[in-house]
Amino acid sequence: MAQEPPAQDLMNYEAMAQEALRGVVRAALIRAGQPGGLPGAHHLYLTFKTGAAGVEGPEDLLSRYPDEMTIVLQHQFWDLELDDVGFSVTLKFGGRPQRLSVPYAAMSRFYDPSVQFLLQFEAEATGPVSAPAPPPVASIAPKAVPEPEPGSPKVISLDQFRKK
Repeated sequence: MAQEPPAQDLMNYEAMAQEALRGVVRAALIRAGQPGGLPGAHHLYLTFKTGAAGVEGPEDLLSRYPDEMTIVLQHQFWDLELDDVGFSVTLKFGGRPQRLSVPYAAMSRFYDPSVQFLLQFEAEATGPVSAPAPPPVASIAPKAVPEPEPGSPKVISLDQFRKK
């Protein structure tokens, strides 16, 4: 009896899941931009590919991070603006305010250490792309997160629920 090849995902569910998870990032940024900022001890680590299409910022700053850069939104950030494609924010680097614009597609990680919540993405390819690339896949994974203490919240990997 011959084994049938796996069915092709013509719905592109992986891309839909990634887009939905990027919506979590956007929703968290909306909360961060409200009067009073982030509630409680929440703070956001946003890691993005600096060479990805649409990333904008001072060249001297971005050149110091040729692959990825992590910014933290906690107490001192200004002019947070969001749209359907990405966000812009002003942060201080070396005591000087600098404006960064980051498309959600450039994001590689989102982490709120106050609650041990991590989203990890495969960010869009760097540089201009001549043909559309297949959509990246997102996963929730505990990579680069220290082992949680007993009784603390845990990061759950969606990989265990995916067909192999």
